[in-house]
This record gives sequence, structure tokens and C-alpha cells, in this order.
Amino acid sequence: MTKDLTSGNPFKIILLFTLPLMLGNLFQQFYSLADTIIVGRFVGVNALAAVGATGSVNYLILGFVIGMCNGFAIPIAQLFGAHDDSDLRRHVANATWLCIAWGVGLTVVTVALTRPIMELMQTPADIIDGASTYIGWIFAGIPFVFLYNMVSAIMRALGDSKTPLYFLVLTSAVNIVLDLVLIINFNMGVLGAAVATDVSQAISGVISLIYLIKKFKILHMTRDEWKYSRSTCRRLSAMGLPMGLQCTITAVGSVIMQWAVNGLGSSVVAAITAAGKTQNLLACALESIGTAMATYAGQNLGAARLDRVRSGVKSSYIMVIAYSVLAFIALHFGDVVIIGLFLDTKTEVEIVAMARDYMFWNSLFFIPLGALIVWRYTIQGLGYSTLAMMAGVAEMVARTVIGLVLIPVLGFFGAELANPAAWVAACLFLYPAYLWTVKHLENRLLAGHLAMQHSAVGD
Repeated sequence: MTKDLTSGNPFKIILLFTLPLMLGNLFQQFYSLADTIIVGRFVGVNALAAVGATGSVNYLILGFVIGMCNGFAIPIAQLFGAHDDSDLRRHVANATWLCIAWGVGLTVVTVALTRPIMELMQTPADIIDGASTYIGWIFAGIPFVFLYNMVSAIMRALGDSKTPLYFLVLTSAVNIVLDLVLIINFNMGVLGAAVATDVSQAISGVISLIYLIKKFKILHMTRDEWKYSRSTCRRLSAMGLPMGLQCTITAVGSVIMQWAVNGLGSSVVAAITAAGKTQNLLACALESIGTAMATYAGQNLGAARLDRVRSGVKSSYIMVIAYSVLAFIALHFGDVVIIGLFLDTKTEVEIVAMARDYMFWNSLFFIPLGALIVWRYTIQGLGYSTLAMMAGVAEMVARTVIGLVLIPVLGFFGAELANPAAWVAACLFLYPAYLWTVKHLENRLLAGHLAMQHSAVGD
């Protein structure tokens, strides 16, 4: 079930590792995408806007959870590459304790603060009740988000990117069926969409955990390996917290953007919701390449093969450019069809026009988006999560400036510029950071090699 990424052609290895990740991310997007499509088509524009108004807050919290789980998996990937199985199991066990503690704490806090958060974001009065209901129930499912993403991150760290996909196919189908039943048959509206998402995530997490326990013999632990270790938790947190905070910091800018967009009215919120869901779906491939690079970089660092890391990054560039061009062309010819999944294109003409413009400006900058994702995940895989987190600060600053300065002046066009500006700002930081990280590690490895030679000569 495990896979060693430290040998073989980098382009082929990364591509084959990426494809299951991409399909998995696509199906994971179906959780929220199905909610949005079914709510927009069967409940109405206000319900669509209510779900969309929670997007940035959703990413603020759940992005932290997912980022932290991915961060916990980086030392596991490095230990797998170094073939230190006992310490690997100890890290898996302590990652479990950390996830339980964070899951309980975040659920209690976020559910209690749901309504005040939506009020603080000046959510329009005609959608605030639906928005609070939806996001409150989504937050209630945080423990299941932790469960699935931690199990999946462990599988990827051990080189298995296919198995999480199989579970997501099943649970995405469950989510869509539950959406249809709860929203259409039981007329539960946005509450039905949130409950369907929670149940689907619970199924995905439990099945994945059972599979992990039964099939990955490398993780069969002794009682001693299950014990809490302060030093191990410290190492896991040093990776996980910066990656979680990176998502949170990035999301702060998105929250400010959402606050500014909410002030433009529910029609604009609905347009950006439809366009944003489409953008997230198309960006899955880019995120998957980045996720693959995190595991690839981590394993090759463990094997002291930084030359393969450089080759892997170059291979990823080729994938990013090719995909970005294809995605732009697909959107150019198919944007109305895609928007039609969310809205009635014949009656909501103004909203459709705004959504098309928003998608055009965002898809035009997919290449810098892909580049920043590759650099960021590679840096994280090499163990420099805090450095990668600083790119989130650049994104946050760019979105904050757009939200507070340009949107009041330019209106909707200012909102269209927010993501491209954030992506370019992050690239300006991440590329030099990537070059420095690899060079710094190469020097450390060289120094260690020379020290070993000197010690051998002395002996």
C-alpha cells in the first residue's frame, strides 16, 4: 500500500501521484458544490447567496484544519523516506491525540460564535439567517473533517494517493443523494445541505480509518508507541500549526473581501459564489500537483536527494502551465454552461454576466496560482512551514488592500482583481524563498557529509 517516491523519473512519478489526488480533490469539492448547485436551483438565489456568504469563514476554519493535518503528515513522510518505522508510528499516534484535542476545542468555539461572526461580516439581512444555519452545522462537523483529512494525509505520506479517492467517490455520491432528499423531498433548505455534508464527511472519515487500521501493517503499533510524547507533539505542531495558520492568514484577507463584497448586495454575492465554486473546482488540479510535491519533497529530503526535489519542481512547472492554458480555454467556451449549473441563465442575466467576468479575470492568472502552489507545498515538504506561511501574509495584505481601498472605488471590478493580486504578491515572496530553502538544505547536507568524512579520516 505504500509507495517510495525517491527513485524513478520525477515527471512520471509526480504525474501518477497527482492524478488520484486531483480526482479526490474534485470529489471533495462536490461536497460544497452539490450544496451550491442544488440550493441555487431548487431553493433560490437568496439561499445560494446565503451559502456563498459563508465561503470565506468556512475556509478560515476548515482551511486551518486541513492545513494542520497536512502539516502533521510532513514529518511522517520524511520518516518514511528515512525508513525509521518506529518513530513514524510514534508520530502517527501523537498526531491522533493532537487532532482529537483540536477537534473538540474548535467545534465548541466556532458553533458558539457562528451568529456573531456572520453579523460582524455585515451579511445582508435577507440571507443572514440561512447563512448562520448553514455554517453553524458545517462547524458541528469539524471532528469528521479532522478524521478524514488526517487519515488521508497519512496515506499520502506513505505514498498512497489512490485509496482516499475511492472513499471520496462513494461519499460524494452519498452527499448528492442526501442533498436531493433533504432539500427537495424534506424541504430542509440550507439546513439540509449542511446536514448532508456532515453525514458524508462522517462516512468518509470512518471508512478511511477502518481501512488504514486493517491494511497498513507499517502502522501496527505497540503500547509504548501510542504514548503521548511532548517532543513528538512539539515537532508535529511546528509543522502543522504554521500550515494551518497559513490557510487562516490567507483566509483573513478573504474574510475582509467577503465583508466588502457583502456590502455590494446579495446579487453580487450570488455571482461570486457561482464563479468562485467553478474556480475552486478548476484549481483542484493545481492544488493536487502541490500536494503531490509536498509528499515528494518530504520523502526525498528524508533520502537526502535534493537534486530530485529540484527536478520535481521543474516537472511540476510543465504540468501547471499545460493545465492552466487548457483550463482558460475551457472556461472561455464553457462558462455559461458551467454557471447554468447554479443559476437559471435565462432569468438571472445580470448575475450570470458578473460571474462570467469574475471567472475570466481569475482564470487569466492560473499560471501564477499554480506556481505559488508548487513553491509553497515544496517548501512545506522540506520542513519550512513557517516560511511558507509568510506567503499567506502577502496574500492577506493584497486582499485586504483590495477590499478596503479598491472595492469602495471600483465596486465589482475591484473584487475581480482580488485573487490575481493576492497570487502575484505571494509569488514575489515564494520564489526567492524556494531558492533559499533548497540552497540552505544542500549546504546543510554537504556540511554533514564533510563532517562524516572528516570523522572517518580521524578514525
